[in-house]
Amino acid sequence: QVQLVESGGGFVQPGGSLTLSCAASGSISGIRAMGWYRQAPGKQRELVAVIVSSGGRNYADSVKGRFTISRDNAKNTVYLQMNSLRAEDTAVYYCNIALWYMGDYWGQGTQVTVSS
Repeated sequence: QVQLVESGGGFVQPGGSLTLSCAASGSISGIRAMGWYRQAPGKQRELVAVIVSSGGRNYADSVKGRFTISRDNAKNTVYLQMNSLRAEDTAVYYCNIALWYMGDYWGQGTQVTVSS
């Protein structure tokens, strides 16, 4: 049993910043990767950022240089720091955790709205 709880979404003006958090709980034994995805209305869910077990990070081209993914292993929490936000970043953001041998789990989603 693994559960992910997201927080930190909200409304922000273009150019502003926001930080998302996702805390995992339950039977967590061996994290392969943690990541963030987003989905805007009428569009497919897309990968935003991922951090793998080694600490390596990958980002979507659209957020490189603006977003930073990080983790706190002791708290089983992954963060997404979002800077220089644009209207195009508006979406529901979902966190994901991939566990060794146990598959993937998803958070409930948190709305991020970037608008003036």
